[in-house]
Amino acid sequence: MATRETTRPTTGVAPAPSTERVVRRCREVAPGLLAALAVAGVATAAGAEVPVIGGPVFGIVIGLLLATVLAPGARWRPGFAVASKPVLQTSIVVLGATLSLTQVASVGASSLPVMLGTVAVALGGAWLVGRLLGIERDTTLLVGVGTAICGASAIAATQSVLKARESTVAYAVGTIFVFNIAAVLAFPSLGHLLGLDPHAFGLWAGTAINDTSSVVAAGYAYGGDAGPYSVVVKLTRSLMIIPVVMAVAFLVARRGGAATGEGRRSLPWTRLVPLFLVGFVVASALTTIGVVPTSWHPALTVVGTFLITTALAGIGLSMRIADLRRAGVRPLVLGACLWVLVAASSLGIQALTVS
Repeated sequence: MATRETTRPTTGVAPAPSTERVVRRCREVAPGLLAALAVAGVATAAGAEVPVIGGPVFGIVIGLLLATVLAPGARWRPGFAVASKPVLQTSIVVLGATLSLTQVASVGASSLPVMLGTVAVALGGAWLVGRLLGIERDTTLLVGVGTAICGASAIAATQSVLKARESTVAYAVGTIFVFNIAAVLAFPSLGHLLGLDPHAFGLWAGTAINDTSSVVAAGYAYGGDAGPYSVVVKLTRSLMIIPVVMAVAFLVARRGGAATGEGRRSLPWTRLVPLFLVGFVVASALTTIGVVPTSWHPALTVVGTFLITTALAGIGLSMRIADLRRAGVRPLVLGACLWVLVAASSLGIQALTVS
């Protein structure tokens, strides 16, 4: 006897497994992400009290200490991963909206040779000294980029495409932090000893000190218009994130293509130009044409810095002290060498090019 095959009527409404996946994913991510946000809140408050150190450095330090004491298990890892990458990439886009592409012109053509020269010295010096010291490639690159451009922000942006180990990122941020503090303490006295006028000191601080808060501290401690000018130079220097991260993304994509047998032409453009970097440029362009008003910049800076602090908190929570011990003292020596090279080259190029 034949049986009639029944078919289910189609209602035109798709099932909702995707919704279930989203809910499941949120539950996986929530514990670790909320922990990173909580650490970021504490770190931001601490950074407000000690601005020379700043929230991002407090974030990675507090996260590392908590990870060492509490040793969070696997259920926390997905949230830490979200903080370490998507949140970090979002922070770069938000901070892009605080930078006008016309700021490069505003600092004047005379300052660009100093800015570009110090970036080249930092990256070239990192490659050479890193090889001489036998430091692994990712650590060398992150310390070099952090010294060349803008400290933790540049390290975070580069990490988004480099995908280095958490311990490598932590060591790079820690190295940059040590020499930021040294610069804040030493630069004003050295500047007066060298007889630099406020404009010259602002150019020196803006090109040779990494973190924005440290530039502000040193510049305003020097007096005159050194503070405002150093901040403009520093913000313009931050725009160097764009070509540097694009270059790193290109190298990483080529390395991955060689490993998988892909030809250079087959690599998708999204692997060569990360989407968050496109967002950074678009946000900066919107600021340049006035769509993002200047009055929003302070709030955007606070939001962007908090997101970076959250990302670094997630990185800190993901690692262990033992990971840092294995790196040894050589990255710190690399940071010291680059600090001296960049500070000296900034003064040297300035003396040759600025009338």
